[in-house]
Amino acid sequence: MSITRKATALALGLGLAGGLTACGSSDGDAGGSGDSRTVTLVSHDSWAASEEVVAAFEKSSGYQVRVLKDGDAGQAVNKAVLTKDNPQGDVLFGVDNTLLSRALDNGIFQPYEAKGSDLVLPEYRADQDEHRVTPVDTGDVCVNYDKAYFSERGLTPPDSFDDLTEPAYRNLLVTENAGSSSPGLGFLLGTAARYGDDGWQDYWKKLEANGVKVVDSWEQAYNEEFSGSSGGRKAKGDRPLVVSYASSPPAEVIYADPQPATAPTGVARGTCFRQVEYAGLLSNAGNPEGGKALLDFLISKRFQDDMPLNMFVYPVREGARIPEAFRKFGPQAEDPETMDAAKIAAHRDQWVKSWTSLVLK
Repeated sequence: MSITRKATALALGLGLAGGLTACGSSDGDAGGSGDSRTVTLVSHDSWAASEEVVAAFEKSSGYQVRVLKDGDAGQAVNKAVLTKDNPQGDVLFGVDNTLLSRALDNGIFQPYEAKGSDLVLPEYRADQDEHRVTPVDTGDVCVNYDKAYFSERGLTPPDSFDDLTEPAYRNLLVTENAGSSSPGLGFLLGTAARYGDDGWQDYWKKLEANGVKVVDSWEQAYNEEFSGSSGGRKAKGDRPLVVSYASSPPAEVIYADPQPATAPTGVARGTCFRQVEYAGLLSNAGNPEGGKALLDFLISKRFQDDMPLNMFVYPVREGARIPEAFRKFGPQAEDPETMDAAKIAAHRDQWVKSWTSLVLK
């Protein structure tokens, strides 16, 4: 799930690089942590956490945290499948409900019921019989719009999937590749949930005819193509509509200097699809005990309270703190599109294949 960031590339996807004791890349040594004092977290590029919170975990647990970032969530899951016999680390974070069945069906996780799992809100729990994954966060994939663009032209921003096909919004929308990007796949599933098995392809034909642009990743879509992004690009993008997250506007406010009274971007509330992200103990992990401790940490109140302003996602633990900026500028959608995990598992790969032939031909 990604979302605006401060640093040099306001990375508004699901997190900001840095914040941990040791960070690495996917080019590091395979086979887990290498010693019993290090626990390795494999993640998509948007992982982030406060240094002091991670330091407290390291002090109390005795483990040093190492992070390997493996691109978008889809890329991270695919790599975990390919390396499951000799995994890169101990825990994989960032598998969301759009990709969960692929991870489970390929056996990349081993069972572990994390301490505090009973405090995860029921609507976010999954795989409750085997406990192969632990819910960590949730967020809504939605179309964002550049308020200034629409205000300057006296044009009403779109608010629904149907609106996006109207001539007034021709050549204005950029989205991510559903085959390689988590928000891109979430947007595709949102249209399938809205229009049904028989209607979503016709909808995408209309979007294509209306000039939708597709790029590889969230970072490219938001930071390079979107006209409302405040960072991460050398030149201003020319697309005032982008598939991002409902929690992107508060990030634009929080990291602006000076902070504006209102968010410069808005959310088309009728285009949202709810995502849930999970973490799991990798099969054949080199340090399974460290991995279990790390999973306990990810749903601890301290991490859940800390997480929203680092990764700009919502916590899943009962009673976790939600920042006021989220309530004011980025509330969760009241009626997002959702889809049963079994249906996603049954249709996802074929839908992506059909979408690719329709939109990327």
